[in-house]
Amino acid sequence: MVHIVGISGSLRRYSYNSGLLRASAEMAPEGCSLTIGSIKGIPLYNADLEEAEGIPIVVEDLKNLIASADGLLMVTPENNNSIPGVFKNAVDWLTRPPKDRVRIFGNLPVGLMGVTPGSFGTAFSQYAWLPVLRVLGTQVWSGRLLWVSGATGKFDKEGNLTDDGVKGQLVKYMKGFTEFAARMKT
Repeated sequence: MVHIVGISGSLRRYSYNSGLLRASAEMAPEGCSLTIGSIKGIPLYNADLEEAEGIPIVVEDLKNLIASADGLLMVTPENNNSIPGVFKNAVDWLTRPPKDRVRIFGNLPVGLMGVTPGSFGTAFSQYAWLPVLRVLGTQVWSGRLLWVSGATGKFDKEGNLTDDGVKGQLVKYMKGFTEFAARMKT
């Protein structure tokens, strides 16, 4: 069994990216389980806070969840043609203290996908993640790209995926990423 942890980089209640993540969990192939983690409640990174109070429990819990996984699926929004600040902040916390970086991210298979109301999907955000993920020592899967554009016509008002074409792409994406994570596991 391949165990993947998925994280949406959005805090919005009816987030399209969170909806895409939920749909990913529903469309995980046989032999794969996808657990949804959350960045909700992670404070802004502050070294003074870390020194005074240590790593917040919400961060420790997410670190342990990722460390137990065979792969990480990052569902990223795009803000101003780049990485959303709240998602980058969460990843920054996940690398604290520095000695934990390898335990959490070392050789971890990572898949990137995302959705936006705009016309370019989340291509710029996904590309912006690549140097960050390289520094963390992950193995980014590039076998299939999934950036969904025109979200307002493909998701309902509660952020649930309704578009059959995107669902078909998602099935193929999840199959490929699961196979990649399984190969890396052995």
